[in-house]
Amino acid sequence: MYLVTGATGALGRRIVRQLREQELPVRAFARLTSNYGELEDRGAAIFIGDLQEERDIAKATRDVKYIISTHGSGSNAQKIDYRANIDLIDNAIANKVEHFVFISVLGADRGYQDSPVFKAKREVEKYLIASGLNYTILRPSGFASNLLPLAERFRDTGIYLLIGDAKNRTSVVSTDDLAKIAIASITTPTAKNQIFPVGGAEILTRGDIPRIFAEVFQREPIIINPPLFLFDGLRTGIGLINPQLQKSLGTLRTLLSNEFFCTSEEIIYLESTFNIKMEFLADFLKRYYSKQ
Repeated sequence: MYLVTGATGALGRRIVRQLREQELPVRAFARLTSNYGELEDRGAAIFIGDLQEERDIAKATRDVKYIISTHGSGSNAQKIDYRANIDLIDNAIANKVEHFVFISVLGADRGYQDSPVFKAKREVEKYLIASGLNYTILRPSGFASNLLPLAERFRDTGIYLLIGDAKNRTSVVSTDDLAKIAIASITTPTAKNQIFPVGGAEILTRGDIPRIFAEVFQREPIIINPPLFLFDGLRTGIGLINPQLQKSLGTLRTLLSNEFFCTSEEIIYLESTFNIKMEFLADFLKRYYSKQ
């Protein structure tokens, strides 16, 4: 039995789908308020729970051989990104789980002090490595699926908002490819107790993204490129009203102001290890919108 946390998120949903396409048993950890009907229809066992409740995690991890942790916090890195994963690892040890796959983030080891999520992911990585469990840690760059709302706005208006330096490099990964790699990590001997940066087929600048949208949707881009200091000013103003939100925006600030890309050598190694050819962003978008 596979346990997938964050099962109704962009990545978790794809992992559950792919597991069920292989007719593998999967328990999908989901909130009562989430949209899990499709996963249930595919034959996944839905576990309704709250990752902030250790007792729910204890129940969910019973009779499980493999855990794939994909959940994210939104704004509560302490309880969800950190504490829930620590509880998952502790219960995995207690239940003799055979392999734990943790979805971290590219740059988790760079010491970004302004980002609660990056700090939480790194602390979980260290805890997992020291736990004695068999593990694979995947550090993806930006998910292609996270660009879909921006792509749809561009399709409708031609407008693309690009905050900060357009020359910053990224390697956006197909969320479907990441799901394949997460599943394959469990049965790939050379992935045992390893950390993998995960990026797409190409190194892009952030300014390349609206040009790819223009290719996909066949329209000229209108790029609005405000400098990062405007975001900083807005964040400071928010802090006067909501200090907690200001802190949580530190992760977005980190993402906007730094480069997150995999080298060509890292992608070649990833492809050879998992016998996969990583998808280009344009191909991901064309494939996604051809189904609509």
